[in-house]
Amino acid sequence: MNEIVRRQTVAVDVGNIQVGGSSPIIVQSMTNTDTSDLEATVNQVRA
Repeated sequence: MNEIVRRQTVAVDVGNIQVGGSSPIIVQSMTNTDTSDLEATVNQVRA
């Protein structure tokens, strides 16, 4: 598998979340289930 190369960017604050720079990638979900409960989350997405 190829190595993923990320471009260097400037970090900015969006609310209380930092985006860019060396910050980890943030994923936002429209579900209200615990995303570690895969079955419940999949059921909610399919509904």
